[in-house]
Amino acid sequence: MSETLTAVETWINDFVVELNLCPFAAKELRSNRVRITETQAADIDSLLQALMEELARLQMDSSIETTVLVHPNVLADFGGYNDFLDLADALLQDLDLEGVIQIASFHPDYCFVDTDPDSPDNLTNRSPTQFLHLLREDSIARVVASHPDIESIPARNIALMRELF
Repeated sequence: MSETLTAVETWINDFVVELNLCPFAAKELRSNRVRITETQAADIDSLLQALMEELARLQMDSSIETTVLVHPNVLADFGGYNDFLDLADALLQDLDLEGVIQIASFHPDYCFVDTDPDSPDNLTNRSPTQFLHLLREDSIARVVASHPDIESIPARNIALMRELF
């Protein structure tokens, strides 16, 4: 396993799960239903190809609940990464996966719109390296329906980041 993948797995376990930033992550990790994979893509076209392959894998393999596609060699600049998300969403449309798969974004320099780059609020989506998190929308719908107060999660996470950092 590469150092990058080890760093991402550690971050997921020590940050996301331990701080309960995603109350659904621990169960899927324990069930070994999270695929964490790294692409060596070094340009946008190669990353789109890797994304397309992971989307196909997720569609074909029901034992995978969610995929984390780590891409350390492309889109290190947050502006370029953020622009790429439009291409990723367009790919979902082209593959008729809009409403089936959702892409969540994580980056070392993640910054929410209208948020100061140094604000701890951004830490909820900052990661050791850039990656795309592919989620099944039907699974999201199930966990949303089962959670007593899903809308409170982002505010709780931001408050926690402000308290810790």
